[in-house]
Amino acid sequence: MSSKRMIAAWLVALTAVLGSLYFSEIAGYVPCQLCWYQRILMYPLAIVIGVGLYLEDEKLPWYVLPFSVTGIFVSSYHYLHQKTDLFSKSAACSQGVPCSGEYINWLGFITIPFLALTAFVVITLLMISRLKSGK
Repeated sequence: MSSKRMIAAWLVALTAVLGSLYFSEIAGYVPCQLCWYQRILMYPLAIVIGVGLYLEDEKLPWYVLPFSVTGIFVSSYHYLHQKTDLFSKSAACSQGVPCSGEYINWLGFITIPFLALTAFVVITLLMISRLKSGK
């Protein structure tokens, strides 16, 4: 069962977890409320995919997809909150660190929620691909 797709998904999740820990623990960026929600969805994926690979669980995509698809929605919402006025009146992040803040802004569009969104999309596509291929 340990196909290259599942290993790639695990590496993406692991990289996202380590990246978020770097941003908060080493760079000193305080996570906002939506960042915490994204972490809540990403951190278990590194463990679930790793254990699923080890146990060669054929149902692994079914365990992963609820987290990754939900993560796509949360990350998309957060990114749109940062980059547009669509959700400027949103109740999210009304206390503490503002969700509209951008600790990084590489190339004018790559922010932390964009990185999370990319990871969730890649993991989702790998899981769907695994389901469609049957291997």
